[in-house]
Amino acid sequence: MDIDGMIDAIIDREGGYVNHPDDRGGATHWGITEHVARAHGYRGAMPALPRSAAVHIYRRIYGERPMLDRVANRTPHLAQELFDTAVNMGVSTAIGFFQRALNALNRQGQDYPDIRVDRRIGAQTLAALDAFITRRGSSGEAILVKAVEALQGARYISLAEQRPANESFLYGWISNRIGS
Repeated sequence: MDIDGMIDAIIDREGGYVNHPDDRGGATHWGITEHVARAHGYRGAMPALPRSAAVHIYRRIYGERPMLDRVANRTPHLAQELFDTAVNMGVSTAIGFFQRALNALNRQGQDYPDIRVDRRIGAQTLAALDAFITRRGSSGEAILVKAVEALQGARYISLAEQRPANESFLYGWISNRIGS
């Protein structure tokens, strides 16, 4: 799936305007928080945020800037998972999960050296991904996605444990984002 497909899937999942009282992120539309919309120049009311503005924000800050488009060229399913995780938990968290999973799956450095978990996709992360896929093939992509989802699921549980108001979202987070 390319970036456009990932954006459409996120917008379909996130839906329209939401302002849940337990959500610290505040009001969202198309899954874009008011803070992010304002940081990218949107000045109108959140219920009126145009879909085209959300698409532009998603493409720029969740696709191109973190280089998930380059991951999509190699492993589309993994890129889709990372994109969704980035939208829901933040770009650096998603990439950190990805890098941690790559390090844990390198068979103690036999397949490729550990990479620095700097929460940015660069040449070393892409080289490690290429080596992993060369070694493990398409079934490796599925395992890498599961490893990222395991880290994501553990973080959701932790968030609910740390802040009981997050229990309002835990069922949906796991239902919609783990193994989907």
